[in-house]
Amino acid sequence: MIEVESLVYEYPAMRALKGVSLTVGSGSITALVGPNGAGKTTLLRCLAALEQPYSGKVWIDGLDTVRSPRDIHAKLGYLPDFYGLYDDLTVRRCLTYAARSHGIAAAAAGEAVEKAAKRVGIADRLETRAGELSRGLRQRLAIGQAIVHAPRVLLLDEPAAGLDPQARRDLSALLVSLKDSGMTLVVSSHILAELEDYSTEMIIMENGRVAGGQPIKVRDDERPRYALEISTPRADLRDFLSARAGVDLLEADEHHALLKFTRNAGARAKLVRDLVSAGFDVASFGESTRALEETYFAQVGSPETRK
Repeated sequence: MIEVESLVYEYPAMRALKGVSLTVGSGSITALVGPNGAGKTTLLRCLAALEQPYSGKVWIDGLDTVRSPRDIHAKLGYLPDFYGLYDDLTVRRCLTYAARSHGIAAAAAGEAVEKAAKRVGIADRLETRAGELSRGLRQRLAIGQAIVHAPRVLLLDEPAAGLDPQARRDLSALLVSLKDSGMTLVVSSHILAELEDYSTEMIIMENGRVAGGQPIKVRDDERPRYALEISTPRADLRDFLSARAGVDLLEADEHHALLKFTRNAGARAKLVRDLVSAGFDVASFGESTRALEETYFAQVGSPETRK
């Protein structure tokens, strides 16, 4: 769905993107992560055909962003970090304005508005002024404006910034529902916890480049990640797990291990029994809830090593 080849972008005093190449498949949610100033926003703007690169190519659904920017805008929705809403307009009028701006005919705009409002969960607020909405509902309205023309690709820059915990959870559910409907999403953030619940792949930006050279798969519905802890250190923990059928060992020391294994409950129970039978004091074994963070630091190093 998205292909980037040797992308270079320069500001007057610096080079923000330094030969970025990547591919994003259809129907995925890709986390674009990295520290402030890594080039995330610049990359998103190039993907959205809002900036023309110094060199390199970007294709969205087979279209070149330089040659066909208007056609790409019809297939793509973009929500920047700092977005604006017309506070004096109702939700219906805000969405109608966005629909008409995307070229939807007046006769079809009403249906598009109703559908977008329903998808983002604000169908009951259509007659409410945007200025009267909570921060979380304003975010939903902004996303509604970005998808009112039913794009195939949605780019979001720091969408959870400023949201409370419940609003962040609601946003996660919304993004998953958009993915399940067939949309391809790229979500930028430097806060990994915001992306953990819904991202399937991760692109790490570091100093204008993609760390590791390509997107990293962080979620596998069939073989999720499991974290193992034993109370008594064993130097042979790594070797024992590596020899188990179906175990894909990601990292291990004398106390802990991170591994990919089947979601089958019986197979997991057998693995624990084998560990106990071999004399390992199993303190905990369960699905890892920090796959994104673990993958990130495995790729770029721990905070201590980066100082």
